[in-house]
Amino acid sequence: MKHWFVVYTQPRNEDLASEHLGRQGFDVYFPRYRKARSHARRIDIVSSPLFARYIFVAFDAMSVGWRSIRSTRGVIDLVRNGNDPIPVPEGTIEEIKAREDENGFVVL
Repeated sequence: MKHWFVVYTQPRNEDLASEHLGRQGFDVYFPRYRKARSHARRIDIVSSPLFARYIFVAFDAMSVGWRSIRSTRGVIDLVRNGNDPIPVPEGTIEEIKAREDENGFVVL
C-alpha cells in the first residue's frame, strides 16, 4: 500500500529532485505558493516552495525499490526514524492539495 513520505533535497534543487524521481516512476508532490519578491524597486510574483528543501513522494515502504530515492540527483535523504522512512500522517497531503488554486499554487 502506498503512503506519502518526505524527501529532504539539496538547497534549491526541489525541481531537479522532483523531475528525476518522476522519471523513476514515483508519484511526486512538490507544493508551491506565489510569493512577492522585491528587487531593484520592482515587485515580482514568483513561484516558491511551500516547504523549502522538502518534497513528498508516494511509494510502498514494503517494496525494495524505494531505496533508490536516496541516490537520486537533488536528493539528500528521506526523513527517517533509524532505517525506516516516516510516513506523512493520513490526510495531510489531501489537505494541502485542497488549498490549491486553479493554477496549482497553494493559497496561504
